[in-house]
Amino acid sequence: MRRPPPLPTPPAGLAEGESAAGRRAGSRGRARAAAGEDGRDNADVVDLGAYAGDAGAADAERPTSTRDVWRAARARRKALRAEIRRFTQRSRRRRIIWLSAIGAVVLLVGGTTAAAYSPLFAVEKITVVGATTLDAATVEAALADQIGTPLASIDSSAVKASLLAFPLIETYALEAKPPHDLTVRIVERTPVGVIRSEAGYTLVDAAGVALATTTDQPAGQPVLDIEGGTDSAAFESAGLVVRSVPADLRAMLTGVRATSPDDVTLTLSSGLTVVWGSAEDSPLKSEALSKTLIGRPDASTIDVTSPHAVVVG
Repeated sequence: MRRPPPLPTPPAGLAEGESAAGRRAGSRGRARAAAGEDGRDNADVVDLGAYAGDAGAADAERPTSTRDVWRAARARRKALRAEIRRFTQRSRRRRIIWLSAIGAVVLLVGGTTAAAYSPLFAVEKITVVGATTLDAATVEAALADQIGTPLASIDSSAVKASLLAFPLIETYALEAKPPHDLTVRIVERTPVGVIRSEAGYTLVDAAGVALATTTDQPAGQPVLDIEGGTDSAAFESAGLVVRSVPADLRAMLTGVRATSPDDVTLTLSSGLTVVWGSAEDSPLKSEALSKTLIGRPDASTIDVTSPHAVVVG
């Protein structure tokens, strides 16, 4: 195998540390000397070596082009964006978590609302609770127009209008039971007696609301003889008194009379007359009346106007 030829060695006149500029200066000096020896003008002599060296220096000192500047700027922006992403990674993660949570809540609320107002939760069954005197089936039939309405869209005004046909209902409450049940809880008015008139016997409650009118006196309801009618203060006092009478005596009550709020008088089926007075201290008066009847069952009159000093006749 042949060995490659040895590399050329620089001329002896060039030292290892001599620079390219020194070499160019030496070349120009030798060219000028040769031109002088030949008796020529220095301006007519061209030093090709010096020209080549000057061209290389010009290439080395050539200004940066616009494309290089654009590439450098793009690299700088890319590096800056990478640094910004690195330093804001935690805040971006927190923002993503918060946005995801808010989106989930909005989606849940929106979906629930849309479902609540959709036929998926339409009323299919109405149940009336609390009816004793009234027929629950009759009340449910009066509310049948709410069948098919979404539970969230129940028209309370329409329900109220339907229940106004039942004067015996004092208050009511609607209770939605998804997906398809609507419960109507009613509280019936408590009658305190009947008012006799040409039309017959009108059943009224403590507020004077007419509940029903019949030709015959309803069983277990006393006749109210109140001066001033249902709009008077005497009627209000008599109504409170009737509702305070003990349950066992309430079934025996046949008549209630009052000319003023302070002289309410009760009549029992046994013939006993109870002078009650005003509606004040009615619980104490009820207790005193019960104790007196136990001790004096043969009494014809009992005055409990003052519950602490009962007068028996």
